[in-house]
Amino acid sequence: MSATAPTVKPRDYKSAVKPVWCPGCGDFGVLNALTKALAALSVAREKVALISGIGCSARLPAYTGVYGFHGIHGRALPMATGLAVARPDLTVVATGGDGDGFSIGGNHFLHACRRNIDMTYVVMDNAVYGMTKGQASPTTEADWDGSSLTPEGPGMDPVHPLEIALAAGAGFIARGFSGDPNGLAELVTRGIGYPGFAFIQVISPCITYRPEQMEYKHRIHPGFEPTADRREAFLRLMDDDYFTTGLLYRKERPVWRPVAADAANLDSIAAAFRVQAAQ
Repeated sequence: MSATAPTVKPRDYKSAVKPVWCPGCGDFGVLNALTKALAALSVAREKVALISGIGCSARLPAYTGVYGFHGIHGRALPMATGLAVARPDLTVVATGGDGDGFSIGGNHFLHACRRNIDMTYVVMDNAVYGMTKGQASPTTEADWDGSSLTPEGPGMDPVHPLEIALAAGAGFIARGFSGDPNGLAELVTRGIGYPGFAFIQVISPCITYRPEQMEYKHRIHPGFEPTADRREAFLRLMDDDYFTTGLLYRKERPVWRPVAADAANLDSIAAAFRVQAAQ
């Protein structure tokens, strides 16, 4: 990370574009937490890259004043991975939602956890496809009957992102709440500072398609204390009510870095292709 000399404010990391999220959307809190974290770290704006996929939460890069890329559905992590590998001098943060990250992007999530490339992944989880009118998502409860497509509920147990991340080998795993931007900012700050892949699940209520989630503010509670013992972390998740926040697991792991390519060898390969093309 590259630090700037002057003192910066969270607003310095916001763009002039006004969010189009529904009033009351939890993603506002995530935007505030992210800009608070960047200000706390005093990261130069030109040294930050924010990468997203598709969904309501994936619009977040447009609302910041850093470099950003709004990609395609489920592909935020491979794009962020490529950038983090090619430009290790940048602070790379990927953002998205539960559908984007755990459905079409689920395969990328697994391998990002195990590769341990130095970047941070923030998933705004509201257990619904908000942008496409309220279908059940991978984290939706089996008996949720709020969608006309699944009037009796999806009938499948939801995936549990923290358990998946732990099983796949992530070294930094946390859960925050969009209604607590200061607490979430602390988690994001610690995640960015972690030398490797940091995963932060954010409970972010959808006021439009899951209005009952506004009651989450009465159910959310701190409780996770960081451990480097994987077995202990799994046991804590077995007893979790899915509303516990904090840093669950932090363990130092070797950061994956590519082997530098031999420029001369690359030139010879390119020359061989040119010869073949001319024949």
